[in-house]
Amino acid sequence: MTLTEKLFSKKDEKYKKFNSKLIPDVDEKKIIGVRTPDIREIAKNADEKEAKEFLGALPHETYEENNLHAFLIEKIKDFDTALEKTEEFLPYVDNWATCDSFFPKVFEKNKEKMLPYIRKWLNSGKTYTTRYAIGLLMKLFLGKDYKDEYADAVCGVKSEEYYVNMMRAWYFATALAKNYESAVKYLEEKRLDEWTHNKTIRKACESNRIDAKTKEYLKTLKI
Repeated sequence: MTLTEKLFSKKDEKYKKFNSKLIPDVDEKKIIGVRTPDIREIAKNADEKEAKEFLGALPHETYEENNLHAFLIEKIKDFDTALEKTEEFLPYVDNWATCDSFFPKVFEKNKEKMLPYIRKWLNSGKTYTTRYAIGLLMKLFLGKDYKDEYADAVCGVKSEEYYVNMMRAWYFATALAKNYESAVKYLEEKRLDEWTHNKTIRKACESNRIDAKTKEYLKTLKI
């Protein structure tokens, strides 16, 4: 069986209908209906030849094939290869779920090398490439590795796209949990657009990592 055939062997029609509601940007005809753990299992068991052939077969026809592609990239241990395959793949990412699903561990081991690419993707003008870059800044450069210049870069993204601005809000809400003194200034100084500003506060107030007193203060900053 090919990897695609293995995906179809795990098809679940009820799950397809459920999942299609979560990713409205994807045509339901392109959704097979395979649960993420099953896709990850197929990626885990794929041998080197299968993975190489599949990664060279862009574009794919289905949502699950794209997710399998993402999970195969995660397995790559060589930084340059993982980066090359990610750059090849990002133009084909067409929804938030695929975008947010993959994070090669080798990127975490090469943070400084990632920065030029994150900056390039951030300024790509492509919805999910930009979202992916913001997600990497959130995963790699908050906490001890935080710098104002990274938050400034996310703040400076100008987009009308819901899925870009939602990720910007998620970034700043997470920054409030990990780097509060720096992050709160972006709200106090009203440096974000109104929608992202208010969504950041809402997401922060839903977080278990932020105390009740801080949440009450954040609510007073709502525009």
